[in-house]
Amino acid sequence: MKGLTSHLYFWVLLGIVAGGTIGYLEPETGVALKPLGDGFISLIKMMISPIIFCTVVLGIAGAGDMKKVGRVGGKALIYFEVVSTIALLIGVIVANVIQPGAAFNADPASLDANAVADYAKRATTQTTTAFLLRIIPATFLDAFTGSGDLLQVLFVAVLFGYAMTHMGARGEPVHKFIDAASHIFFGMMNALMKLAPIGAGGAMAFTIGRYGVEALAPLALLMGSFYLTCLLFVLVVLGSIAAYTGFSIIRFIVYIRDELLTVLGTSSSESALVPLMQKLERLGCSRSVVGLVVPSGYSFNLDGTNIYLTMAALFVAQALNIDLTIMQQLTLLGVAMLTSKGASGVTGAGFITLAATLAVVPSIPVAGLALILGVDRFMSEARSLTNFVGNGVAAIVVSRWEKELDTVTLARELAAGHRPVRPAEEAPESRVISG
Repeated sequence: MKGLTSHLYFWVLLGIVAGGTIGYLEPETGVALKPLGDGFISLIKMMISPIIFCTVVLGIAGAGDMKKVGRVGGKALIYFEVVSTIALLIGVIVANVIQPGAAFNADPASLDANAVADYAKRATTQTTTAFLLRIIPATFLDAFTGSGDLLQVLFVAVLFGYAMTHMGARGEPVHKFIDAASHIFFGMMNALMKLAPIGAGGAMAFTIGRYGVEALAPLALLMGSFYLTCLLFVLVVLGSIAAYTGFSIIRFIVYIRDELLTVLGTSSSESALVPLMQKLERLGCSRSVVGLVVPSGYSFNLDGTNIYLTMAALFVAQALNIDLTIMQQLTLLGVAMLTSKGASGVTGAGFITLAATLAVVPSIPVAGLALILGVDRFMSEARSLTNFVGNGVAAIVVSRWEKELDTVTLARELAAGHRPVRPAEEAPESRVISG
């Protein structure tokens, strides 16, 4: 028992169970605990930008070659696009086979358009041009103090790393300063992660208290289908990719179970982004690859969100007895490939993206989103977990492609199972080992 209680996952799981129980038995108290979850996520997000900046800058400095940065980015984007497309196709296929909304028979006249008006309004800004322009921050510091978009941080970090590398000896003092600062930031993050059980418990208490377990019953088939599809995607698709790369997806999931439970409790994959990066380095991935692949994956590699987009869109159509042609479904698929890019790991972004996707098929009223508004929060957990695992697998795959994966360390760590992540000052440096 003493060994069990020494692991973070035990306390996070305990917090989730306790929070869910409070939310179920005392809904008002559960709703009142919302600040605990919000506060924890805010604390984590506060640290993400400086840590990503330091990690990417040091990774570029360690690579010493901008051609490598471009090569890693190119390989990552190709991987993201292929796997994301597979996720979208799986969502379409499952929704057509199971047809979770076929027996719903909702009356369009009874839909509450006001309930989703805010999401629909925010969805109008989800254009490709707006997304590309949003990568450029208004000022250098705005990347850290503005919207918190990780692509902005990645953008300025690449520019900073490029300039620092080309300064030679004159940039060495700055290099040492950033290296020292990164150890401090990682130390702060490790300290904050000890609050994960409280944050996860507060978030789960709010979810159950606010929406109630009874809200699941009418849409149980949709939720069950979605969770099952995400599970099969992780085990079959990501599992096949992992096996081809040379590791077991099950062992990888066990290895990152602390982080997965944090994501489950908070419904946000960003809440465990930094610990994931630490563990990926410990598994044998090079720091430069992890620093580029994981942050960009949070905008471009959202497998769970992609499955959700197509399944939820077809569910709404089925529930309203709207027969979509093959061309309309392909149009939804194509638009979802664009709108899914840039949806962050924060709760609610998937629903906004869904509203933007539905807008391209006029026959499906955006007000139909009110049918799934009540359970969107519950499906957010599956989206975040799938996105999270997908980004971890992507980093290992790209590291292998770059021949910067220590396969011996990977096999040893996964075989040994989970051990606490070492403090930042003991974190492994970038490895360049042929795989």
